[in-house]
Amino acid sequence: DQYPEVADKISVIHNGIRSSFHPQSYEEREAIKQKYTDGAAYFLSAGSIHPRKNGMNLLKAFSLFKKRQQSSLKLVFAGRLAWKYEAFTQSLKSYKYRNDVILTGYLPDEELAALTAGAYAMVYPSFFEGFGLPVAEAMQSGVPVITSENSAMQEIAGDAALYADPHNIQSIADQLMRIYKDERLRGELQLKGLERAKAFDWDTAASQCWKAIEETIA
Repeated sequence: DQYPEVADKISVIHNGIRSSFHPQSYEEREAIKQKYTDGAAYFLSAGSIHPRKNGMNLLKAFSLFKKRQQSSLKLVFAGRLAWKYEAFTQSLKSYKYRNDVILTGYLPDEELAALTAGAYAMVYPSFFEGFGLPVAEAMQSGVPVITSENSAMQEIAGDAALYADPHNIQSIADQLMRIYKDERLRGELQLKGLERAKAFDWDTAASQCWKAIEETIA
């Protein structure tokens, strides 16, 4: 779309997904909930905290969700404080549902994989992504996804996710409420996500990369 004059020279090769991200047992999911949320179900937002990840709008959408649903669900942010995060952390000080928001900081891969697999849903309303790895990792973990209707995420998730306008707080909140109220939809997204994630593996990426190299020097 951005460089049509060189479209015939571009090879699109998707990321693979680490094998550590996979569905986990009921007991494992309950253990991770006990560790981070005192046993409560939670929405997960994974990735470094900075403006592009849209944490502020997610907090506002979560407020609407809590007001309307009176739910015990919590919101977990898993990732380091990266840059220009001051407005986000400052807003938390007076946030009405502060006790329902957990910041884990940076997590090693195995811990992040466990936290992902235990989530009620991955919520990833980023303004812009080149791939959106947490979306793919959640799908491979059997976790339904809510993400942005822009950038790379629609290309990655296809019909295996719910989409919201990242600039519209109500749009994000509507999808939080939709996935909370519709258990059948959650199940459908989990199955579609597991199937969709099969397209993203490193053997395929390596093969496609090698093919592109061969075509370049042919």
